[in-house]
Amino acid sequence: MSSDPASTIPFVSGITVGDIISHKILDCTPQTTVVEAADRMWRSRCSSIVVIERGQAVGIWTEADALKLELPGNPDVFEQPLSRVMSRPVKTIEQGAPLEKAEQLLRIEKIRHLLVIDDDARSVGIISQTDLIRAQGIEHDLLLRSVATILKPNLEVLEAELPLHQAIHRLRSARVDAAAVRYTEGESYGIFTERDFLRSIASKRTNICVGEVASRPLLMQPDTLSLLQARSIFDRQGFRHLGITSGEGNLIGILSFSEILRGIDHNHLDYLRQALHERRIALEHSQENLHLARQVIKASRDGIMVTDARGIIQSVNPAFTRITGYSAEESIGNTPALLRSGRHDAEFYSAMWKSVESEGYWAGEVWNRRKNGEIYPEWLSINAIRNDKGEITKLAAILSDITERKKSEEQIKNLAYYDMLTGLPNRRLFTDRLNMSIANAHRHDHQLAVVFIDLDLFKRINDTLGHSVGDKLLVEVAKRISGQLREGDTAARMGGDEFTLLLQEIEDADCAVAIAHRIISALSEPINVDNSTLYVTASLGISIYPYDGRDSETLVRNADTAMYRAKDEGRNSYQLYTATMNKSSLAHLEMENNLRKALNLKEFTLHYQAKVCATSGRITGTEALIRWQHADLGYISPALFIPLAENIGIIPELGDWVLATAIKQCSEWVDMGIDDFRMAVNVSARQLTQSSFSQRVIQLLDEAGLDPRFLELELTESAIMERPDEVVPMLTALRGHGIQISIDDFGTGYSNFGYLKRLPISKLKIDISFIRDVPTNSDDSELVAAMIAMAHKLKLSVTAEGVENRQQVTFLRQQRCDELQGYFITRPQAAKTIRRLLLEGSFPLVSST
Repeated sequence: MSSDPASTIPFVSGITVGDIISHKILDCTPQTTVVEAADRMWRSRCSSIVVIERGQAVGIWTEADALKLELPGNPDVFEQPLSRVMSRPVKTIEQGAPLEKAEQLLRIEKIRHLLVIDDDARSVGIISQTDLIRAQGIEHDLLLRSVATILKPNLEVLEAELPLHQAIHRLRSARVDAAAVRYTEGESYGIFTERDFLRSIASKRTNICVGEVASRPLLMQPDTLSLLQARSIFDRQGFRHLGITSGEGNLIGILSFSEILRGIDHNHLDYLRQALHERRIALEHSQENLHLARQVIKASRDGIMVTDARGIIQSVNPAFTRITGYSAEESIGNTPALLRSGRHDAEFYSAMWKSVESEGYWAGEVWNRRKNGEIYPEWLSINAIRNDKGEITKLAAILSDITERKKSEEQIKNLAYYDMLTGLPNRRLFTDRLNMSIANAHRHDHQLAVVFIDLDLFKRINDTLGHSVGDKLLVEVAKRISGQLREGDTAARMGGDEFTLLLQEIEDADCAVAIAHRIISALSEPINVDNSTLYVTASLGISIYPYDGRDSETLVRNADTAMYRAKDEGRNSYQLYTATMNKSSLAHLEMENNLRKALNLKEFTLHYQAKVCATSGRITGTEALIRWQHADLGYISPALFIPLAENIGIIPELGDWVLATAIKQCSEWVDMGIDDFRMAVNVSARQLTQSSFSQRVIQLLDEAGLDPRFLELELTESAIMERPDEVVPMLTALRGHGIQISIDDFGTGYSNFGYLKRLPISKLKIDISFIRDVPTNSDDSELVAAMIAMAHKLKLSVTAEGVENRQQVTFLRQQRCDELQGYFITRPQAAKTIRRLLLEGSFPLVSST
């Protein structure tokens, strides 16, 4: 038997001490007498009792400790407290420790019990040698080995008449835990064990012969009995010793339950060594099997299928079953044809087998079908195994499921060629398809169209409702656009809110126009996103191959140019590209250059339009309006250059010049004695989003020496709504200085009175589009009347702009409009011209009717 502490017993993997312990701990105090402890152990069928003092284990007393008691001449031996005879200290082990550690401790310490503790050192149970034996995962070894392989040749036989104290002495001297007891009558045997002695102590019967306390009869079994059978008998009968007989029936030893534990490791290792040796010899005898094993081991984690030379499956491994879904029973006897997906033709398989026969090997990607019907990609390699004569005797196929690799490749492809948000082709893939289509159109003399689509005012949705809503809107727009295309056409997302279409093999431009109409109609339907109903429109530009370009770059650029013309024409429409658009684009570019130079050349001036009180005609202020007088081009309308200034990014600089010039002019008029008067200045959204805007306004007022009450800032609703969290606090601060804040062009934007009441404003200006047809248009009249009434309820004053005739004045006065502005009163005039009217202080209006 091995005594090497490193030699351990193989246990079931993953099981810890805490998994097999008995949580019932028999305990007592140090003052408990030996006879009391023995009685409790006997009644509880426990082989040990833990001695506890102040909640801590201070010792343990076992059946083996009982044998150490000296009986003769010591009448009080059983009445002494356990504290004198217990074993100490108590050997402990953590409940999370592996069983191997417990086995080592028992063997090294030469004990049979360990106290099990938790992480807080509290006692939670007892583990014994018996527990460890039952936890061994070596039933196959116990089955193959007989009792004779571990039986010790130290049989101790006691005569039944032997006094008990002498029997105890014999057990101690022989270092055994049990002995056979021979009875003269019938030549039968009993057995005397530590537990029998414990029973005699509990009953206080120690001045007797061993035969009176021994258990009988001794159950005997032949030495050919397997260790597994012996263990089963122990478990079934509930005792721990067997008498072992020779082939002649003579008693030759006693097998204890614990000896299975002590004798197992060395023999088990010897058995494994012997088995490996025999296996190695067998493999050396079969070169063919060795070659096959090498082929199989090479891809052990992949599916393996072995067939005979005819292709009949002979074996498969577990990985084959995992990949294909076919078990070994379902596969063996079949051919690999049960995996065919139908995606490969006869020619494919013919070339495969031809390669196997001629070269002995084939590898490639195939599509197969799992048992559940799913078609999947796999990498398949087939090896032909030949005998000494060169004849193919077996075929070994190694197959790998490459589904995940294919998915990764597809994802990489999508990242390179598809828009991740909408799933549409991206700019790169669109350009590739367009180039191929152009080549095809040139070869077959076809026409094709490129359509450039841009959503109108999409930035407003993104800025007000957030990018998450904007993204969901783009996904729905992509679906609606794609739904209007023909098979073979391509819709792509170029970025942001821009889409392009490739319409192949069209007969003429009318075909592209028809599709453009369908897309505009589809996008006009309301879109529900996150409980919000959104309305979007789009501007489309169309270029036709070969008339508007013969390469992809030109066609896309010209479609883009046509799209901007559609925006200039009022949005929510389409435009076909024409050559004149290029001329317009060149003129547009020249205008940009001139606009950038105009500030330095001092080509801008301000004109002022008066505003009057609707009831008295008193002049209440003026609005500063920018004008551009170009040296060569003459007067240029603000409707042309203001949008251009916004597009090229100079609107903040231009707006700052207007604000500074208007404040300076107002200061001069105030110095002339004009009072109770406000200068109104329009402020763009780009100016409002500048972090320094409010400081700039106060700086300009200070430099001009102008009281802030003379200044009025006119803003559109959309300008505030672009960044309300930043703009509203800033406007509140400006109003705190005395500056008046007005909403310009009211009715053309959000027109949300519920939101307006939270803004720091004091005035609404009703847009000219609503004033133009009052009072003749009843709808507009009712709408204007409602606006004025609602504004007054919110304690806001109202200015009507675009007043051009007496009928409008009369109507507006009837609706109690506060302020009027328009050509009926005065056109925008230069500062010198309007000064006379300002000094007069009023304008004659018609009488109230």
